[in-house]
Amino acid sequence: MLDFIYYPVSWIMWVWHKVFGFVLGDDNGFAWALSVVFLVFTLRVILYKPFVVQVRSMRKMQEMAPEMQKLRKKYANDRQKLATEMQKLQQQNGANPLMGCLPILVQIPVFIGLFHVLREFKPGKTENYVFNAAENASFVDSSLFGAKLGSAVWPLQNTASVAELGGNLVSQWIVMIPLMIAAGIFTHITARHSVARQQAQIAAGTVAANPQAEIMQKLMLYVFPIGVVVGAPFLPLAVLFYWVANNLWTLGQQYVVYRKIDAEETDKAEKATESAKARAPRPGQKPLRDVRRGTAEDVREIADEPIQPAEEEAAEAAASEARATGSDGASADTGTTLDGQRNGTARNGNGNGSGNGNGQKKPGAKPVQKRPGAKARRGKRR
Repeated sequence: MLDFIYYPVSWIMWVWHKVFGFVLGDDNGFAWALSVVFLVFTLRVILYKPFVVQVRSMRKMQEMAPEMQKLRKKYANDRQKLATEMQKLQQQNGANPLMGCLPILVQIPVFIGLFHVLREFKPGKTENYVFNAAENASFVDSSLFGAKLGSAVWPLQNTASVAELGGNLVSQWIVMIPLMIAAGIFTHITARHSVARQQAQIAAGTVAANPQAEIMQKLMLYVFPIGVVVGAPFLPLAVLFYWVANNLWTLGQQYVVYRKIDAEETDKAEKATESAKARAPRPGQKPLRDVRRGTAEDVREIADEPIQPAEEEAAEAAASEARATGSDGASADTGTTLDGQRNGTARNGNGNGSGNGNGQKKPGAKPVQKRPGAKARRGKRR
């Protein structure tokens, strides 16, 4: 039924056994143990990129936790709308919850496949998927310090016992106990490394605290390691090699990937800070006003960019031109200043200075100085 899993798993193990068997001998127990270990390494290399995607996706999901909580409160009585808004939020942030589970979902079938292949190594079998009769007999006869890789101390259904494979129970325990302890310790260390990172993110305020996540962290720290130790005597010895190798790889991979992602995020934050500093106005610099419209609107503030020297010169030139136009009567204003404020109103008909529209001067207004020949030029224009 699951041959599409069993055959690839047995084939990878067969290839590595050929490699190490060539050096150590086909019947050597270390050759068989290393074939299981490198089966794990091969799988983890294949799953390296999905693991990176998983870490990034989990980080984004943690960052979105406050927004998701708001959506749950807002649409508590409308599950369909909640699902739609949740999906929209995930798409906007580029997060995919399924990618966070992909590496684990792939490793579970491999673990099941390895367990099935190992327990099929039995005396008298003519084949075990990719392995032929001679290779099956080689695995059954091989031992590691007197312990049989395919047998369990307390075998489950269809799993070979130590006596069936011709092993010694004392030797089996001597080899199995250190592996049990190592498997539990490495599982705990791997979980602690992940939990410590999550707690650091919560303390820094980059992600929100989640009660469900805290429960899962406690399970990872204590329940899972204890489960490995308690369940080890029921599994073939080779599965313990698989478990130890898998946790060692995970621990090293987490260190490398988390360090890489942290460096990327630090670099991104530094670039954002530098960009903000570059866009901020320099100390003592006046904002650029829109001299054409004659308003006090700060054009450069809207653009959120620093004023450039060329733009200052253009503004001064435009202001000078506006003043010149206003002084010879072509404009109804006294001129537009650099800060965009009108400091005058329409002139009266006699041209004797600033007025308020009814021929009277505005209190405090400065008289408009006429240029020689301005009246003559107005006459010609008319």
